[in-house]
Amino acid sequence: MGENRHLAPMPNTPTSQTFPLLADIRQQFETREIADVGAAVRGELARAGVLARVRPGESVAVTAGSRGIDRIAEVTRAVCDAVRAAGGEPFVVPSMGSHGGATAEGQTAVLAALGMTEASLGAPVRSSMDTVVLGTTARGLKVHADRSAAGADHVIVVNRVKCHTKFKAEIESGLCKMLAVGLAKHAGATQAHRHAVRLGMAAIILDAARMCLEKLPVLAGLGLVENGAGRLHTVRALAPEVLMDGEKELLVLAKGLLPKLPFADIDLLIVDRIGKDVSGTGMDTNVTGRNRDILGDFTVTPRVARILVRGLTERTKGNALGIGYADFTTDRLVAAMDYRATVTNALTGISPEKAAIPVHFPTDRQAVAAALDSLGAWTAETVRVVRIRDTLHLARIQASPALLRDLPAHAVQDGDPAPMDFGPDGNLTDIPLQDA
Repeated sequence: MGENRHLAPMPNTPTSQTFPLLADIRQQFETREIADVGAAVRGELARAGVLARVRPGESVAVTAGSRGIDRIAEVTRAVCDAVRAAGGEPFVVPSMGSHGGATAEGQTAVLAALGMTEASLGAPVRSSMDTVVLGTTARGLKVHADRSAAGADHVIVVNRVKCHTKFKAEIESGLCKMLAVGLAKHAGATQAHRHAVRLGMAAIILDAARMCLEKLPVLAGLGLVENGAGRLHTVRALAPEVLMDGEKELLVLAKGLLPKLPFADIDLLIVDRIGKDVSGTGMDTNVTGRNRDILGDFTVTPRVARILVRGLTERTKGNALGIGYADFTTDRLVAAMDYRATVTNALTGISPEKAAIPVHFPTDRQAVAAALDSLGAWTAETVRVVRIRDTLHLARIQASPALLRDLPAHAVQDGDPAPMDFGPDGNLTDIPLQDA
């Protein structure tokens, strides 16, 4: 790759030599989850009655996205098994817009990283960036769809239903978006985002999804909702004629279960890791309160003065989209970036700012010190610091003493505040994942 000028030594060293203490906080969210995923999927498909429409030998395309949805490989396998039991011949289609570097091989690799291979799914994976144009909407958008899926006898759309990171509407991120953007591959996703600058993403998704439901042989949608700990809470099978109304209901449920930070004002938010398996934007703007794109800068609760991101998830495969939301990061994150994949994703979404590389330092200690210094005058007793594993896992977080006085009822302090645990290499130990 040649010399990486981004990793040149910093001319100045942060001056902070002390750091605020942090205490463990445990948030208690809705913990109900599906125990037997296969049984839940089969039961829902049976309840909806959609598999009765499959005739022996008919092909059924099953969508598979790039998100780190809880037990998504089990869900997809269960769908394929149910289709096969009904006499159909399932195959899996990577449906993730431009992710995976906008290549067929890259998208297959993304699925494999999520545990979805032909061997684990028991069905072929047909990955291609080729699309067909289903038509043009009244607003002038050409609607693309994966060629293999469009040529199948049936299509089952599978996706998590959740809040979108850029807009608020009755339908946000879920089954309709999978049809409009994920299944549209790079060509369709690029067009959708370009038109969204003028028309708004909500309108683009609905227009394209309606055309997909009219022109594609959609057999069903399988909507997934996770609880506050990121575990599968609800599985709902929806026949195409009720898919949109059903997705609206699932979004209401998802918003009620959405995990959040228990503080309104934060001086420094330390995020251990970001990635496409955490959020479409690397870190969920509904959690950080910070968003920025061509439509404007959006700051909502919580109000966060500075964000420091320490690293990337393994499953994001170097895609660091969302790093542009941060003010500080580390040299190791920058070195781990797949710059091409990150920029391809950012430009497809008309969001170059989300790939912008912030100020970065060789160690966490230096990065934290610089972030604290950038706040101006601060004291360990008054500065409001929060540390999280990522924006998907918020059951266990850390907070400085200034934030401990007014914890809400669902957040409980676990132990006394303690010094930040910097190792001999100057880096923090990751906050472990948790199920609670």
